Amino acid sequence: MKHALIVYADKNGPTIEPDIYGHFSEHLGRCIYGGLWVGEDSPIPNINGYRADIVEALKKIRIPNLRWPGGCFADEYHWKDGIGPKEERKRMVNTHWGGVVEDNSFGTHEFMDLCELLGCKAYVNGNVGSGTVQEMQEWVEYLTFDGDSPMSRLRAKNGR
Repeated sequence: MKHALIVYADKNGPTIEPDIYGHFSEHLGRCIYGGLWVGEDSPIPNINGYRADIVEALKKIRIPNLRWPGGCFADEYHWKDGIGPKEERKRMVNTHWGGVVEDNSFGTHEFMDLCELLGCKAYVNGNVGSGTVQEMQEWVEYLTFDGDSPMSRLRAKNGR
């Protein structure tokens, strides 16, 4: 059996949508805490709390998008717990990843700031385990609505 491969160098091939090459970040192990986020007071070199070496590595590979808050963890994550002053954020037990205490110091604003720093699109996935449709609708409004609404006022109050 003979096989042949013909390459037409003068013709454009199919375009692959860059968003299929996105990356994900989840509150598992040290992916977020100690991985992406070390906090501004960390002895680890950082840019506003984000690990400088990780930021530079992700910039170098030009990730098109970053997904957060992850997979399984998203199903117990409630976004309002991760906004506002860090010292006032609700703590929770991350039952999906070892029962560690999640202090929500890396929340919506930190994620959006990271995406801006990296020059990538933000991909937030909703809580379909313990969340509600209304909760997701309010998060989308909080993130995207330019007009006057309860969620856009809350976002402005929190500095974005």
